[in-house]
Amino acid sequence: MPEQIRQQRQDRILTLTFDRPERKNALTLVMYDALADALNAAAEDGEVRVVVLTGAGAAFTAGNDLKDFMQRPPTDTDTPVFRFLKALATFPKPLLAAVNGAAIGVGTTLLLHCDLAYAAEGAVFQMPFTQLALVPEAGSSYLLPRALGHRKAAELLLLGEKFGADVAERAGLINGAVPAESLMDAVMAKARTLAGLAPQSVQASKRLMKAPFADTLAQVMLTEGRVFIDRLQSPELAEAIGAFFQKRAPDFSKF
Repeated sequence: MPEQIRQQRQDRILTLTFDRPERKNALTLVMYDALADALNAAAEDGEVRVVVLTGAGAAFTAGNDLKDFMQRPPTDTDTPVFRFLKALATFPKPLLAAVNGAAIGVGTTLLLHCDLAYAAEGAVFQMPFTQLALVPEAGSSYLLPRALGHRKAAELLLLGEKFGADVAERAGLINGAVPAESLMDAVMAKARTLAGLAPQSVQASKRLMKAPFADTLAQVMLTEGRVFIDRLQSPELAEAIGAFFQKRAPDFSKF
């Protein structure tokens, strides 16, 4: 695995850490590939019963590294980012998140696929897809309205504004917030409890909870991916990305 995805095993728990703190753990295609490979391997590894996702330093993840992303944009739904999202959505074992700081874009939407998620009290969340002239991914266009209803989901997805751990908890994105210094201890305690339970029972229970909407979610994620790829060719995106790197507000008035 690349150095920016750190892997640690303890007590049948695999911890995957986004380890690029100098860039707020922004994810590159190489990192997405490594994460997909790690999740797929963990799914088949009988010695792994639980996986925990977290970030190094002050951020969980700032989402896509836009420079890397635009240099090698996805052209089909088999590219690294979509491999990771599929591995995430279909992971058969308990998946936990310790959100130690900012969770932007996929840093927020991936939480919809976690079985348990806890955040540091000061963590900030955001899904700024429309601000970047993109569309929601990771099944969030389906899972978030399913959890919150259309209007609350629209508030988060269409406006794309930042929100805190209190809103994230009410939205069902996290189970709760704890002091930052206690976060990993709290998450690892839950992970150890799960790892000590009958593994086939735990996995069957997760499978039963997800089965009623698994096929729908897979189709939604495929559709999201195709629309996302189409948006990458749009003049609106060119304006949004140009504005991002020029550190100015995008001007969508001409569209």
